[in-house]
Amino acid sequence: MLASFWVALRFIHFATVMVAFGGALYSGWWAPDRLRPLLARRFQHVMRIALAVSAVSTALMLMVQGGLMAGGWPDVLLPDVWFGVMGTRFGNLWLWQIVLAWLSLIIFLLRPERSMRLMLFLLGFQLILLAGVGHAAMREGLPGVLQRLNHAVHLICASAWFGGLLPFIYCLRLARGRWRQPAIDTMMRFSRYGHLAVAGVIFTGIINAWLIQGTLISDSAYGDMLLAKCALVALMVVIALVNRYVLVPRLSTNGEQAQQWFIRTTQAEVVLGALVLLAVSLFATWEPF
Repeated sequence: MLASFWVALRFIHFATVMVAFGGALYSGWWAPDRLRPLLARRFQHVMRIALAVSAVSTALMLMVQGGLMAGGWPDVLLPDVWFGVMGTRFGNLWLWQIVLAWLSLIIFLLRPERSMRLMLFLLGFQLILLAGVGHAAMREGLPGVLQRLNHAVHLICASAWFGGLLPFIYCLRLARGRWRQPAIDTMMRFSRYGHLAVAGVIFTGIINAWLIQGTLISDSAYGDMLLAKCALVALMVVIALVNRYVLVPRLSTNGEQAQQWFIRTTQAEVVLGALVLLAVSLFATWEPF
């Protein structure tokens, strides 16, 4: 039961950090200057919730990790166990994760519309720290540094792709009215950088699998779940390609219907991305052999 709670917390934390990163990416960088204030206001509530849940989940994960390392549920609430966890390699890194998560929340609550670029930096740093725990931290020395660097790039690319989907749907709807041109410009930026993000996810994901398993395909429960994750990512790639190269050309000739299909397929990408995160949250707690 405690292990299942850990998986749920891991899923929640990764999802909220990625969603907040995507909102900050649009509002602080991808959107044209005149559209950024509108996007910042639109996603202010979403980011406030995401950052709050992320901050709480970081603290809970430290407590639950203590329970997993000690004797179970009773140890989750013991401060001595928390301090014991902080003395481990995981705890040292996770303490910074907690500090950055709460700092991000406080700064955003104080200056919600003027802190998007700072949020982008703080959330990006949290993603980099996440690469220092789990299977990516299994090697020491230079190989370990390169493995964690590869995983950090993987997480940032995945966050730019998955986290950018909700703002993209909003821009699709904005393209119907007076914000049409800046919304289209924003979506085209997402499309251009999205190609790099998708390629980065695939390339770094292959390297991750090879570094962790020693092979791309493994006859184990970990390997089976990894293949399931890859299948979900492949479906997301197919949808992204259909959106870009089938639906986008039709927006000028059959705009309303193509736009409705665009929204539905992007929503399907969001669901598939959530399933990918759930799969990763589960098999990341398993032995890869």
